[in-house]
Amino acid sequence: MPSSVSLIRATSYQHEALRESLETLLEPFGGMTAFVKPGNKVLLKPNLLTGSRPGKECTTRAELVYAVAEMVMEAGGLPFLGDSPAFGSAKGVAIANGYQPILEQLQLPIVEFHGKRYETINQGFNHLLLCKEAMEADVVINLPKVKSHCQLVLTLGVKNLFGCVPGKMKAWWHMEAGKDINRFGDMLVETAKAISPDLTILDGIIGHEGNGPSNGEPRQLNILAASADVFALDRAMVEVLNVAPEQVPTVAASMRLGMVSELENIAFPNLHPDILQIDNWCLPTKLMPIDFGMPRVIKSTFKHLYIRFIKEPMKAYGKG
Repeated sequence: MPSSVSLIRATSYQHEALRESLETLLEPFGGMTAFVKPGNKVLLKPNLLTGSRPGKECTTRAELVYAVAEMVMEAGGLPFLGDSPAFGSAKGVAIANGYQPILEQLQLPIVEFHGKRYETINQGFNHLLLCKEAMEADVVINLPKVKSHCQLVLTLGVKNLFGCVPGKMKAWWHMEAGKDINRFGDMLVETAKAISPDLTILDGIIGHEGNGPSNGEPRQLNILAASADVFALDRAMVEVLNVAPEQVPTVAASMRLGMVSELENIAFPNLHPDILQIDNWCLPTKLMPIDFGMPRVIKSTFKHLYIRFIKEPMKAYGKG
């Protein structure tokens, strides 16, 4: 049975309009109840990259997370929010990006990820840690943002699951890959395979183009995408953004490792990527190497610890 990717136009984060869009988006799959059963513990995994650039659209919109959490609850699921930001805590970054009202209104728990070693199909990556909160959830709903990326060209559904690598382990993964972009792409694909999200809903109403993942600018796209197959979703989105799949390491790796079919073998029950295609999406002006040397890893680790354990607590107590 071919993978199916639902693509629609969506223009607003206003609650009623967004709920209607999400219901249309998920209708070809049977709605949220096709993925969530009563009593399921459901991880919602947004992109909570940073708390330092609110308003620049480099994190998944709180309005989208709210609407999805609401739909999960209506299906009888028990949603919780989780991520492992590059710097700081998931809660600190979420609050900086306007998530406080939804956490309070829905009584939505937010968890910090903790690492555990899990076997992967590719034994070359069995030593790497993944977060047990994602691996042990009944359902994982992946909620990425459409963004350009200065190392990986684009960050979509597969790259968002790198947030399921806990804490500063991400920097060590960069260091291990060295300058081998293909190996790093393989790592990201193996992570996505291990996490195996049940559903990916991509926030493309407003994207982030240029020198992402955080130093670019917002771009209105008016697109929502969803699929049970994160690899097929990413393949469809590079077509929408008019970027060659071989140019994006995560998509190239998924094709090389046999995780995605040719575009013509993917089903599109709503809109086809050709209908949504844009010609002037801005990619990074210059790509940066993926390798993290030891000094950069140490510096990155100390910055993360400072933000999480000193700066964020000071803000919480009104001292920042």
